[in-house]
Amino acid sequence: MKYLHTMIRVTDPAKTIAFFELLGLKEARRLENEQGRFTLIFLSAPGDESAEVELTHNWDPEEYGEGRNFGHLAYRVDNIYETCQRLQDAGVTINRPPRDGHMAFVRTPDNISIELLQDGRLDPAEPWASMPNTGHW
Repeated sequence: MKYLHTMIRVTDPAKTIAFFELLGLKEARRLENEQGRFTLIFLSAPGDESAEVELTHNWDPEEYGEGRNFGHLAYRVDNIYETCQRLQDAGVTINRPPRDGHMAFVRTPDNISIELLQDGRLDPAEPWASMPNTGHW
């Protein structure tokens, strides 16, 4: 067996793609299905193209809720503090800051949890070390 992708449903593809681009993912391919009235957008991290996130956008409006039953996607990052700062500077809320220099949680525009993991552990650093959680993660 081989891992292929994780699918999440999105309401605004442009906002969700912009979010994942902030994380470092790039669009690999896109499939439009007029008969089924949906678009599939596949994203991956450069150098790890075999592990993809599939964004499914149904053209007819649907209510998806918070997506907490989905769980989360997880990505290893080179520097958790720099990644969280880049996301925060772009307006993304850091739901669980990287206080321990190892793990953080953020959410996509559709409230899908994304876990960010440092390879190893960085020394605690401000402002992250004293920042409180801001929501569910």
